[in-house]
Amino acid sequence: MSKAAVESPETIRPGGLITVAIVEDDAAVRSSLQQILKAASDVRCVAAYGSAEEAIRALPKLAPKVAILDINLPGMSGVECVRHLAEGSPETQIMMLTVYDHNDAIFDSLSAGAHGYLVKPVRAAELLAAVRDVHAGGAPMTSNIARRVVQAFKKPAGPARSGMEHLSEREAEVLALLAQGYLYKEIAAKVGVSYHTIHAHVRHIYEKLHVRSRGQAVALYNRRG
Repeated sequence: MSKAAVESPETIRPGGLITVAIVEDDAAVRSSLQQILKAASDVRCVAAYGSAEEAIRALPKLAPKVAILDINLPGMSGVECVRHLAEGSPETQIMMLTVYDHNDAIFDSLSAGAHGYLVKPVRAAELLAAVRDVHAGGAPMTSNIARRVVQAFKKPAGPARSGMEHLSEREAEVLALLAQGYLYKEIAAKVGVSYHTIHAHVRHIYEKLHVRSRGQAVALYNRRG
């Protein structure tokens, strides 16, 4: 496991600096991102971690304004890391930067608490613009990712609404907890069943709602109100 590079708090000037932490297991990519951030006068990279576990332990104490995460991390995935950081460091704006552009990765990340989603490779100017945008309250996304998100919400709601009506009481309860950001093991403990039982409930939910990911199921749940 790589050792996180953390900047001494004494060197971080107060005021308008956008403090950023990186969670990326590829050392070369991590170093490249640090160099891009270093070149901007209004941005300061305060930490760089090689795993989700490192980030979860240290990042909440540092409380950077922005965190840049990859999805494919060793051990705990980037999506699980997002869920933990969204709870442990709620003021940090989380932006995904990854090669994964399939729908499951996108919607699972956004449902877990990510505020933006960029696909590698990304130009230096694009990355810095996205950091400033997410810090200002925006939701930066690579254009084709944004289109997929829009298309997901433009799909006819009729079949999904009918599917929602077919959920059992337990499945509806599990879906509500998924929408609140709970992990499978947390849902299992909360409702008093096994982890594998929750997996079975989620599979049935997907089948009844005609979806293929947690993100899509949660989006339909939220749209239904």
